[in-house]
Amino acid sequence: MKDTARAVVTVIGKDTVGILAKVSGACAASNANVIEVTQSVLEEFFCMIMIIDIKEANKQLDELQAAIQAEVPEMQVHVMHENIFNSMHRI
Repeated sequence: MKDTARAVVTVIGKDTVGILAKVSGACAASNANVIEVTQSVLEEFFCMIMIIDIKEANKQLDELQAAIQAEVPEMQVHVMHENIFNSMHRI
């Protein structure tokens, strides 16, 4: 398995103004760069998946998840290293 420095961030919950700004701001404050983002609003439900570069991050993934969660406490937030994500989805 190749060694990477990326993580997958998922955010799910009721749609409100500024979710993307708050989550990307928490990533920036942790020196984690947003590489790619996809988001959908299904009726009143917000769903987002981000791929972030954590090579230069100044927080561990659990600390980053807590920082994001603090910005959007009403949302469900998960941060997972790409290697773990890929291993979980390998057949």
